[in-house]
Amino acid sequence: MHTYEAIRQRRSVKHFDPNHEMTAQQIDELLSLAMLSPTAFNLQHWRFVTIKDKTLRQEIRDVAWNQAQVTDASLLLVMCADSRMWDRDLQRLWVNAPQEVQDMLIPAISGYYKDNKQVQRDEVMRSCGIAAQTIMLGAKAMGYDSCPMDGFDFGAAGKLINLPEDHIITMMIAVGKGIKPANPRGGQLSLSDVVVVDRF
Repeated sequence: MHTYEAIRQRRSVKHFDPNHEMTAQQIDELLSLAMLSPTAFNLQHWRFVTIKDKTLRQEIRDVAWNQAQVTDASLLLVMCADSRMWDRDLQRLWVNAPQEVQDMLIPAISGYYKDNKQVQRDEVMRSCGIAAQTIMLGAKAMGYDSCPMDGFDFGAAGKLINLPEDHIITMMIAVGKGIKPANPRGGQLSLSDVVVVDRF
């Protein structure tokens, strides 16, 4: 599917075939595409928690307003991020870069993030948002539907997946075979409503 068509056809689908299974190869391909998403300083903050256990899926559904896509989708991803990635073994993230690039960037990373919790959090939210869109467009191109989700108790979900203290849940994404189309778009703003040239 052409990229333009994937963008136009992607919708937030809520109803999935609970009997359909994605292959391990399809899931790996989708997540490999997600890993091509850009991140500041190549930090690759994202952590894709794939929820396979049916009991755990139901427990997450219980803290997600009983939304059926949590249990019925072929793939449920809890999109998490390591908020301390800026302080972890940075050499491996730049191993293929020339030495002069490593010598410049690696110290700059610490200087940018250290003692700035807001920037650390903002950065991982941006990174996961970009990766989430990659996943949803990749899924559409593969013939699957998806639904990004923030309608759940983040704290309760974190406990269910044993979220490390220095990690953040950003959203969930359900992926699978849609059995009911999304409702018509509620209404799109015009370009003139959202495009600002130079200054507000």
